[in-house]
This record gives sequence, structure tokens and C-alpha cells, in this order.
Amino acid sequence: MNLKCVFFAVAFLFRPVALQSYNGPEDSRLNVEVVLDVPTTGASTTPDGRIFFVLARVDGSTGPQLVEYHPSNKSTTAYPNEEWNSYSEDKDPATHFLGVNSQRVGPDGNLWVVDKGATSFGTPVNLPHGPKVVIVDLKSNEVHRTYPMGNATRAASLLDDIRFHNSTGKAYLTDAGSAGLIVLDLVSGSAVRVLDGDLSTREYMPVSAEGRIVYTQGKPWYVSADQLEVSPDGTYFYYQPSSGGMSRIETQWLDQAFYNSSLNSNAILGQYVEPYAFTTPTGGTAIDADSNIYNSDVDSQRIIKISPNGTMTTLIQDPRLLWVDAMWIDASQRLWMPAAQLNRGEPFNNGTSKIVKPNYVYSLNIGVGPSPIDHA
Repeated sequence: MNLKCVFFAVAFLFRPVALQSYNGPEDSRLNVEVVLDVPTTGASTTPDGRIFFVLARVDGSTGPQLVEYHPSNKSTTAYPNEEWNSYSEDKDPATHFLGVNSQRVGPDGNLWVVDKGATSFGTPVNLPHGPKVVIVDLKSNEVHRTYPMGNATRAASLLDDIRFHNSTGKAYLTDAGSAGLIVLDLVSGSAVRVLDGDLSTREYMPVSAEGRIVYTQGKPWYVSADQLEVSPDGTYFYYQPSSGGMSRIETQWLDQAFYNSSLNSNAILGQYVEPYAFTTPTGGTAIDADSNIYNSDVDSQRIIKISPNGTMTTLIQDPRLLWVDAMWIDASQRLWMPAAQLNRGEPFNNGTSKIVKPNYVYSLNIGVGPSPIDHA
């Protein structure tokens, strides 16, 4: 049994049983950045102060999935427009958002949107045109390019999030529904699955939040490869299922597997995967300029800081940090933490939302800026 197998076997057998919901005091360092009436699973900002959110309609609300937030009057508008946010079965899935799973301002200064291609949790992906990556030009506020992802996804896929390696012209995505990673060539638009069903991309436990296993449609909720980051120097790609257990692999092997089908097998490519950190159930991550990864522990309402050598420490713990999802580090060295309360949403509570309104996006000054290759 190789080291990777030992790591995951130990993780499964000896997962800490003391994890539980945190009911301790609030931390005065935590700042409220934005108050919303709908949960958000991802925030991103531009250097000139624009703010974008994915609105997760797990509370039963309806409306746009991708919005721009306007601090001057605390309002939101559909982005890039209402039409992109108005999909129905009689409309073209290639030119409308079916299910925005993530968004982020990329290193090119544009807004990158990952559409999983399904309209709700548990429904099959609308192939081939539903799953896609959409680039919106933030100067013109119009769609600049769309990368169809139907050739690299499946009916059970959950196209999750994206990160970049500009020096090689590649982007990397996670598939949280059909376990695997996807390498996307940003010039040609070609996409190739790698580590498909590999031990490192599969979930070994269902997701747990606030000290309890999360259920959907009467079954424990398993989420495959979800969180992902690229080191500031572009050397490593970090990834994990939402239930935890972070791995890493050098990006050179992912890039070579894109071109070399002989390398692109779990038996060969999987040899380059390294266990990195024994993380807990996670909602989202972020990486700073010093290669520290921030990981949200949705069981214990805390943010874990993972140093470059894999050592984990608690950055902050606060009962208000309820399912912090995709985090963001802005130019002012603030870590944005959207408290999505995702586990309290309708899909995970037999159709009844237990989300407590309003919804908050918090921030914490961490004293270091974002990775220079992560976003503008």
C-alpha cells in the first residue's frame, strides 16, 4: 500500500470524533462587510472596489444567481444582465446560467463564472451545452468568451470551481459530482479529465456541518473534489473533497497529462499525488501571497490556516462563521468569508429552509495580500 493509500485509510479510520458545533464567544476581530437577504457562496472584488456574489437560492428564494453588489445603496443587480440569469427550458442553455456554482475575478481582470449546467441539487447535468465557464469583460460588462465543458463532464458531474496557471495557459477545475479534476487549455478551449475517480479526488466520508452529517434526499451528502488552490509560484495544485483530506500534485504533471494520454492514468499520474493536510469538512478555501491556505471548518465554525509545510493552526473561531464558503483575499489584505449557512438550506432539510436571516459576509485582516497569480 503506497503512502497516499495509507493517508486516506488512516483518515477514514481515525477521523477525529470530537468535532462539534462551536458555541463559544464571538471574536471582536471579525468585521461585517455586507449584509444580504439571500445566502451567498462566493464573493470576489476588483481593485477599484466592485463586488460580485453568487447567490445560492437554497433558502427557497428566486432571482438572479450572479449579482453585482452596490455599496452606495446596498443593492444588487443581475450580472452581466437579467437575460443571462433568466434560464428556462425553452431557452438556450449555452447562453444562460443554469446553475452558477462559483465566480471569481481572474488574474486577467475579467470575471470568470463556473456554471455546473444543472438547475438544482441532484438534477442531471444538461449536456452538452449546460456546463460551461463564462468570461465576462468587466470593462464592457459583456460576455467575452464561453468555454463549453460538456466534453469533460457527465450527467452526474458538479462542475465546482476554477483556478489559473497563466504561465502555462492552463486552468484547473474540480468535479465534485463525478470525482476528478479537469485541465482546461485557455487558448484552444480543449478540456481533459485527470485523476478521474482517483482516491485523492473521491470523498471517503459524507460532509458534516455544525457537528452533524448533512443529508439530502434522505441520504448522506457525499461531495467529491471540491476546494482547490494553486501555489503563488505555480508549482503546486492543492485540492480536496468537501469532507476533507487535502492533497497536492505538481502542476507540471497535470499539464503533461493534458497532452500525454499515457501519463493520464491513475496508476501513473496518481503516483505524483502527495497527502498534504488532514483537513476537516470544508466549505471553501483561499490562498495568500505567502502560500498559506485558508480553509473553512464548517463543523466547528473556524478558519484554519495551513502553512506551506502543511501545518494547521486556527486563525479565527466564531459561532457566526456558519458554513463559510468560497473565500476571497482582497488588495487591502482582508479575508472575505461568506457565511452561507448552506447546510441549513432546503436541499438538506427535507425542503424546509432553516437559514437564519439576514446573511452576512465577514472579513478579517490577515496582513498579507492575495496570490499574484490568483486574481487581479
